Amino acid sequence: MSDVFPRHTTGLEDLREQGRFRRLIPRAGHDFSSNDYLGLAQSQTLKTAALEALERGVPVGAGGSRLLRGNADEHVVLEAEAAAFFGTEAALFMGGGFNANQAIFSTLPQRGDLVLYDALIHASTHDGMRLGRAESRSFIHNSPADAAAQIASWRAEGGSGQIWIAVESVYSMEGTLAPLPEFAALAKREAAVLVVDEAHASGLFGDLGRGLAHDYAQNPWVLTLHTCGKGLGVSGALICGAQVLIEFLVNRGRGFIFATAPSPLNAALVRVALRDLAENAGRRARAWDLITHAHSEATRLCGLSGYQSQILPVVIGEDKPTMALAERIQAQGFDVRGIRPPTVPKGTSRLRISLTGTLTKPVITELFETLASELAQSNLQPYALDQVA
Repeated sequence: MSDVFPRHTTGLEDLREQGRFRRLIPRAGHDFSSNDYLGLAQSQTLKTAALEALERGVPVGAGGSRLLRGNADEHVVLEAEAAAFFGTEAALFMGGGFNANQAIFSTLPQRGDLVLYDALIHASTHDGMRLGRAESRSFIHNSPADAAAQIASWRAEGGSGQIWIAVESVYSMEGTLAPLPEFAALAKREAAVLVVDEAHASGLFGDLGRGLAHDYAQNPWVLTLHTCGKGLGVSGALICGAQVLIEFLVNRGRGFIFATAPSPLNAALVRVALRDLAENAGRRARAWDLITHAHSEATRLCGLSGYQSQILPVVIGEDKPTMALAERIQAQGFDVRGIRPPTVPKGTSRLRISLTGTLTKPVITELFETLASELAQSNLQPYALDQVA
């Protein structure tokens, strides 16, 4: 079909030449690439919950948007339970984290406002900002000082609207943690709204796995997003915050208004996942035991250190060597994926090692032994973690 779509064909050829062509590959080997951090996605807990929900008549499909007939009891009960669990006035269940972030930033910031975002914020936030009416500016990754300087500059130029500070609590490609106490203090001092994407923290971090922003979540000037397809093992997303912001999204958020509601069955499973977080501390403790072991083995076997979370980037730099290394490791039974621009900044292509709940300590050790051998044979020197940003 190259004669029909020549520009698209040329674009794909360029990606192949650069080592950035993407393709879908099947699941194979030990899971070091998914976001199933607690192992809930494949758990008997959720399998049993799905069967029980179907038995009691919970529908598989919603049949329409939430504002039409798609609003099921499971949605309503989940939102009440999520607000109580995460300590906020209200919650809104949406089909996924990307759609939820897009809805937040395209709907809530108004004309004359400023969205101030971390330089490494997720693509969904960028898409939301592009659809929104507010001005947007970035600040240096994890730098409250630079964020404060950007606010001062904007105000000196005459900016007077609401400020929205957008951060992730755990960054998906770096594994770094946001200095949330400093950002919360900045938001309070500047009368700003702090929007925290807890996608990679929910389930693992904070009391009962309620996220790194939980200590601030009860404040009306804090809005949090908890995705349900990572640590919670299902899919969807929960926007948690002040009642007025949730109601505004229901009334003005195009990604909510015009979308078919998430599956009621899915909502029922998220309810069970939240209950599991509250009642099964052992699942989270086991995950952290594996994470701590991985940090130790990365240092002992590969000389890699400075990791803060379940996400361990091994930054190679150039695209083609990164993907070649990933393929060699995959061939030895470890599902480790290479990440390239535009997902990460140019020149920082990397392996993204993700610690999931289906792993064991011996398998983790074997992975890092394999990685050490491959790095030595390829004469590759991965970047130190503090160079990632």
